[in-house]
Amino acid sequence: MSPLTTIVRDTDTGPVLHIAGELDYSTAAELRETVTGLALTPGQRLVLDLAHLGFCDSSGITAFIVARNHATAAQADIALVAVPGPVLRILRVTGLDQVFSLEPGTDAQNGRTASG
Repeated sequence: MSPLTTIVRDTDTGPVLHIAGELDYSTAAELRETVTGLALTPGQRLVLDLAHLGFCDSSGITAFIVARNHATAAQADIALVAVPGPVLRILRVTGLDQVFSLEPGTDAQNGRTASG
């Protein structure tokens, strides 16, 4: 089992949270705590970079919803970027692909999305 690691990077547009490892019942609370501890202001954008996420179960999906609720409460936007195939499938089956902004990746320098 790969532990969950999170790294927060502040950018001009808002925080980028890099999530790596396994996001499951035993680690989702850690992500929820990290996300709800982020200070967001109206108009900012919270980016969850999932490029190195190896596994995600329903507890992890719930943590993404907590992140969305936190961003919405702060009048901020949220995007999931570099979503792995299995997670993308779950989001599509549950209809959450219509709730989250899903984007292909981030520019490592500024936190903005890039097409490749």
